[in-house]
Amino acid sequence: MSATSRPGRARRRLARVLAASIAVAAAGATAVRAAPDPDAVLNVANPGSPASLDPHKITGVWENRIVGDMLVGLTTEGPDGSVQPGAAESWTVSDDGLRYRFTLREHEWSDGTPVTAADFEYSFKRMLAPETAAPYADFFFMIEGAEAYTLGDGSAADVGVRALDERTLEIRLTRPTAYFTGLLMHFAAMPVPRRAVEQWGREWTSPEHIVVNGPFVLEERVPNAYVALRFNPRFHAADSVRLAGVVYHVQEDRTAAVQRFRAGEMDIVRDFPSGRADWLREEVGAEVVRTEPYLGLTFIAVNHRRPALADERVRDALSLALRRDVIAGELLGSGERPALSLVPAGTGNYGEPVRYAWADSAPAARLERARELMRDAGYGPDDPLVVELRYPVSENERRVAVAAQAMWKSMWVEAELVTAETAIHYSRLQEGDFDLGLATWLAVYDDPQTFTLLLESRTGANNFGAFSDAAYDRATRLAARTADVDERAAHLADAEAIALELNGLIPVYHHASRSLVSPRVTGWEPNLLDVHRSRYLGLR
Repeated sequence: MSATSRPGRARRRLARVLAASIAVAAAGATAVRAAPDPDAVLNVANPGSPASLDPHKITGVWENRIVGDMLVGLTTEGPDGSVQPGAAESWTVSDDGLRYRFTLREHEWSDGTPVTAADFEYSFKRMLAPETAAPYADFFFMIEGAEAYTLGDGSAADVGVRALDERTLEIRLTRPTAYFTGLLMHFAAMPVPRRAVEQWGREWTSPEHIVVNGPFVLEERVPNAYVALRFNPRFHAADSVRLAGVVYHVQEDRTAAVQRFRAGEMDIVRDFPSGRADWLREEVGAEVVRTEPYLGLTFIAVNHRRPALADERVRDALSLALRRDVIAGELLGSGERPALSLVPAGTGNYGEPVRYAWADSAPAARLERARELMRDAGYGPDDPLVVELRYPVSENERRVAVAAQAMWKSMWVEAELVTAETAIHYSRLQEGDFDLGLATWLAVYDDPQTFTLLLESRTGANNFGAFSDAAYDRATRLAARTADVDERAAHLADAEAIALELNGLIPVYHHASRSLVSPRVTGWEPNLLDVHRSRYLGLR
């Protein structure tokens, strides 16, 4: 048996299952849309196994790719990543920027029942409810009453989300928020079906119970193997969908994903190994290798709860000794940029990011200063600082972790490397069970606040290291209350300067997206958010 025969058989079996399911679903739909070619099944290598398919429970981009193919929020991403009408066909904003009224388009859930404004009111309040413990509830604290409700000091009735009639939803804010319609593309703002949630509880996302309003619906889920989606004929824009289904293959091993792509088993590989771009261009063709600017940050989370890491001198030393130019330019080498700022260059509504004060100094001078700081903090060759550096299972992250370990060794830091599967790794970071942790943060809207929020005290579990600084919080709160774009940017720049001065976290590199896209795939458009919803893709 060849090495590829078994996956090939599985792929053909999935195609047959999806084709049969599409025919049944289309036959049962009240308004039958033309079903796509049953052979048009897209296979995607997706680095990470979804911990959940509930939009109010997930945390990662690998989960967002799947959930965002099944659910559509009030707004949604266009092919170019721009904000587009989603479940809402239009909206108005009051002159003071505090009241949004959304008119929902007439469309159905996959079980044939209408999607209503009440569904969105229920979904927002479920996401904000303290018992839900949604990881990104704090993103929506600009909604009236949201913060108090999530923190247990208010009630659902106080939350400023209200269905005015079946198709009109009102959302009231406490402060103008320039990026609010972009934020509504976030998976945490996607709707969930109240009937299914209340009837089935946690099991509502199983294939036999799930109800969605997006272009695809869950067909099959095999943990740590794949998630198969099939075309939803009741999707409001079903006539424009060209795929019969999508199969997201769990592929933590990026090198193995590349091999499967070369064998013709994968149509798309998300996140191939860094440093392989030139080799891949030679092997599979330059048009297949997609490396594009991307609003993302890989950083080292620092646990401020640990006494040694609460020492500002130690954090300064760790940051100074890190050769970001070597990591981004030589070790990765696929368009990544050394992160000498918190916010990536080119982020909207901002201008030039603030950089470290020592950004232009020579590496040797930085290392000498790092050693001075470590000596001042009580460490040396005979008494090194011993810490754990956690990283998720990935060849890219392993190489970065090994490089950091070597760079720190020269200033008397012994970093023990600990790895875990992606979902487990980020769970550990959110629980505060780490010393240092390699982490990646990917923007879901084009605004600097998506990066500065990482260190706000009120951010909760996603402020992995529990950094807390009154001046930082004051600057971000002033920005949140400021409608003027330039003045708001100035407050966020003040916050960024504090973040770098105190090393609330340690930026490592800013991202370039890395994907392999088969020539068979149509509709793929580069964008700064690296979001490519399957509803826009096709297969030749």
